[in-house]
Amino acid sequence: MVYKGDAMTNENNPKTIRVRWRGQEIMFVTGICFLSIAGYVWNAYTLTSQSMQDNYVIPYRNNHLSFNYNKNVLVPQIISVLLLYGWYIFINKAIVPFKQKISVQKSGLFLLKNTAWLLIQLIIISCLLALCINTTTYYAHPYFFNYSGFQLLALFGYNDNPLTNLFVGVDRALLLTGVYAVYVYMRGFIINYIQKPDNKNVYRVLVTNQVTGVMFIYLSVFWITQYYNLVHEANFFVTYFSLITPVLLISLSNIYWLFPLAEEKTPIFSQQFFLRLLASTFVYSLLFFFFPATTWHPLIFVLYWAAQLFIVTPVSWLIYQQRKDKILQLRRMEKALIRSKADIQFIRSQINPHFLFNTLNTLYGVALQDGSSRAAEGIQKLGDMMRFMLHENNIDFIPLRREIEYLGNYIALQKLRIQSSPNITIETNINDNGCNYNIAPMMLIPLVENAFKHGISLIETSWIKINLACDENNIRFEVRNSMHTKQDGDTEQASSGIGVNNIVERLKHIYPGKHQIFFNGDGKEFLAQLSIHL
Repeated sequence: MVYKGDAMTNENNPKTIRVRWRGQEIMFVTGICFLSIAGYVWNAYTLTSQSMQDNYVIPYRNNHLSFNYNKNVLVPQIISVLLLYGWYIFINKAIVPFKQKISVQKSGLFLLKNTAWLLIQLIIISCLLALCINTTTYYAHPYFFNYSGFQLLALFGYNDNPLTNLFVGVDRALLLTGVYAVYVYMRGFIINYIQKPDNKNVYRVLVTNQVTGVMFIYLSVFWITQYYNLVHEANFFVTYFSLITPVLLISLSNIYWLFPLAEEKTPIFSQQFFLRLLASTFVYSLLFFFFPATTWHPLIFVLYWAAQLFIVTPVSWLIYQQRKDKILQLRRMEKALIRSKADIQFIRSQINPHFLFNTLNTLYGVALQDGSSRAAEGIQKLGDMMRFMLHENNIDFIPLRREIEYLGNYIALQKLRIQSSPNITIETNINDNGCNYNIAPMMLIPLVENAFKHGISLIETSWIKINLACDENNIRFEVRNSMHTKQDGDTEQASSGIGVNNIVERLKHIYPGKHQIFFNGDGKEFLAQLSIHL
């Protein structure tokens, strides 16, 4: 098993960091609802008498109906918005708690019952929505003027005989509910994936919140432009989609992916950077093919692509430069959280209560046998180890000689515990010549601790061989130990592998691409090899 910069995931990051997609969406929909109602009220107060006669009074009079603007226009318009808003809120409140319930209890009967109840609720709310829309249509009579001003009612079908058939619009209401329910479920699935407890949780959540915020602003601009007729263009939707969307996608991709990646791994203006830039801008620019041009020529697309490269990319670079410190800080914070957590878990697994209990018992037995000199020596070594963990282990990098000194104290204490057994051999070949550089603390000890934990048996022949060598740029560390069948009730089994997993995790983030760790066991001997390029 070889690890080259890859590592296992750790526990999840702080629970206070959450994706705000749902909250941002609710604010977006609430804002649209408020602006829609405000627009209807504004139209009511700015409508001239001549416009009212032409658009409403005459159609009602021709059909032998009395007309009142508030009763037949303003109130139905406002109610149609509130109906859809209430429907929206209900579906979010029904499906999200349902997903939370099934995540806690996953029994088949529980899932079946709750799924059935959820479907019944969605069917009921769809039928009620259609019925209320029918009632609103009855007072509005929007079919007299081709549903002008009542586009929301038109979503449920053109109904020129409201309330004569209570099921008119139910099919569309059910379809609308089903589509949105699937979206809500998929949104929850995506949010759970983004918040998945792994090493990139923090940065991924924070970037998602930035991107979803920008996307809702993008949708708000489009909706306001359309709703208030700020642009009189028949193909405005397609034009907006094909021209603005690629610009937005390229900017987000550059700011949150390409430029940070280049800052950390690939130098700016390198060949790899330009290949990624060309590929991403080309893919996003393909949306330009939806542009409603009367005549098409490949040169038009090339010019648009060039605009993405030479206009949008430099502008996004300037924006990134303004926000670079914050973006990179988020990435560094993510790594710091991971390292801190790995260090804490490492300390817990390194010097556990079981080891301390055995060591103190050993020191007590030595003191009874031959006085206090050997006991004092053991206590001093243990004190040096505890001092190392409390002070130097909190520093990012320490002299390698201090790490080797800690390693020597640990081995000496273990030898005190097992020296009475003639079947145990401990060989150390630690050559610290050339080890004149710094290293992340507690980087070597997990492999040795793992060897003593799983390679020593007081009733079987056991051995441990430790080798360390340095040159100008590399550390090479090797630990071999005998392997034994675990006995039932072994107190060390529960913590097996924690220290090794943590060193793999820390190597990935402290020495990315500059380390190699290798494990191999054949049932008789276990081998661990670590090399770090400094």
